[in-house]
Amino acid sequence: MNYDQLNEHIEAVGLETGAAESHGMFCGLLCGGAAEPESVWLGQLLQDRDGRDLLVQECEQGLRSLGAETREAIDGPGLGFTPLLPDDGRPLEERARALSEWCQGFLYGVGLTGTRDEHLSPETAEALRNLADIGHLDSDVAADSEEDEEAYTELTEFVWVAAMLIFEERAPHVPQAEADS
Repeated sequence: MNYDQLNEHIEAVGLETGAAESHGMFCGLLCGGAAEPESVWLGQLLQDRDGRDLLVQECEQGLRSLGAETREAIDGPGLGFTPLLPDDGRPLEERARALSEWCQGFLYGVGLTGTRDEHLSPETAEALRNLADIGHLDSDVAADSEEDEEAYTELTEFVWVAAMLIFEERAPHVPQAEADS
């Protein structure tokens, strides 16, 4: 499931959150250690929607697909997930706004887990505060300069590192022997 596909599903059912914010919320639930992140996520996003509506069913299917892909990536042997953002061919302003929305969703998801600063190491608490700062960035970019592109790339990498730091500290981990049985 890519950014544009998910946005189409979300717009079709009139959700208030876009693809980036929705994905950020799920990642926040996962990284914050929610017991049933998919259930909480879908409940938050699709509340008050008629589950018999075909568009709602398609949206839910798309969200479940993205959730499974994200969980597999974060639990797998690789480097974890990638924030769901517009591709690099899109205007920088759009990508920066989506990154900000992803961070807002992530913080909301972590908040739903009950995680507070006092539950975190000083480094992780600082990373969470930095994500909050990125979530409040002004995404008005005058031009797509090389310098702005580099700054965006650095912020995106920081967001990933911060999310993985929170995941390593907060998410319950199953020893590999148990996971294979």
